[in-house]
Amino acid sequence: MSASGLRADIPRRNLLFQMRRLRALEETIAERYAEGKMRCPVHLSTGQEAVSAAVGLVLEPTDLAVSGHRAHTHYLAKGGSMRRMLAEIYGKATGCSRGKGGSMHLIDESVGFKGSTAIVGGTVPIGTGLGLSLKRRGTDRVACVFLGDAVVEEGVFFEAVNFAVLQRLPVLYVCENNLFSVYSPLAVRQPAGRVIHEMVAALGLPTAAGDGNDPEAVFASCRAMVESIRSGGGPAFVEFATYRWREHCGPNFDNDIGYRAEAEFLAWKERDPVATYARRLLEERVVTDAEIAVMDREIAAEVADAFAFAESSPFPAPETAAEDVHAPGASA
Repeated sequence: MSASGLRADIPRRNLLFQMRRLRALEETIAERYAEGKMRCPVHLSTGQEAVSAAVGLVLEPTDLAVSGHRAHTHYLAKGGSMRRMLAEIYGKATGCSRGKGGSMHLIDESVGFKGSTAIVGGTVPIGTGLGLSLKRRGTDRVACVFLGDAVVEEGVFFEAVNFAVLQRLPVLYVCENNLFSVYSPLAVRQPAGRVIHEMVAALGLPTAAGDGNDPEAVFASCRAMVESIRSGGGPAFVEFATYRWREHCGPNFDNDIGYRAEAEFLAWKERDPVATYARRLLEERVVTDAEIAVMDREIAAEVADAFAFAESSPFPAPETAAEDVHAPGASA
C-alpha cells in the first residue's frame, strides 16, 4: 500500500484545523493576559498542540479524560467549550467550573473531561479509577490520563499503573515529555540513559514512543493503543517528545533566565508542529492556501466570540461560594 493509502483514514484536515485552533486561542490568551482580567495563572501549551489534537480525535465523545496543570488544549481537544473555558479563566459564573477553579481546574462532564489539577500526578489515580469504573460497567470506553514527564517521578504514578496492569483496566496514559519540570531538565531529575517509556514498560504494559511534533504519528500510535484497550488488552502508555515555547507558568518567553539554551529553543521552534504540518498538507495538495485562510477566519471568529462571552459573563454570586465544595450528601 502506498504512503497516501496508509494515511487515507487519518483525519488530516481535522488535525490541521484543531492544531491551528488550539494555537490561536492560547496565543490570544498570551497577548491579552496583561489586561489583568484573567483571574488566575495560566500554563500554556504553545508548541505542544499536535499531541492534544491527535489524541482528541482518537478518543470518542463517551470516553473519559483527566489532565494536570497544562490542561487547556486537552480540555478543548476532548470537546470542551472554548467559551466556558475562557469564562473559567476569567473567574466567571459561566465557566466550566463555575468560576471557582481557574485555568488549572477544568471539568466538564458533558464531554467526558473529568478534571485537571495543579498537583503533579494528582489525576493519575483518578483516571485509573475511572478505568476501573468503566470496566465494571462492562463498556468498551477508555479513560485517558494526560501527564507530563515529571509525573513519572511521583510514587502515585507507579502505584496507579501497577493497579491498572493487575486489573487490566481500559486506561491510556499519554505522556507529553517536554524535557522540563518547571526549570529543571531531565538531566538533573533522572539518571543518565533512562528512557521513560522503557522504564514504564517494566511495569508490564504495552508502551510506545514517538515524535510529538508529528500529529499523524501521534494519531496512529494512540489509535492502535486505544483499539487494543477497547478489545480488552488492558492499559497502555505512550510517550511523545515535545517542547513548550513559553515560560512554565505565564504568557511570556523566559529563555533569558538561563535554564535552557536559546539554541535549543530555536531548534524546537524550527520544528513548529502547526507550521510544518500546514506546509506538508499544502505540498501534498490535501489543502490549499485558500482553505487554510477559511479555517483561520472561522477560528478567529470562535476565539473572538469566546473572549466576548467571558468578558460579558457575570462573576459568581457571593452566596454560591460554599456550593460544590462537598459531594451531595457529604458533610464538612
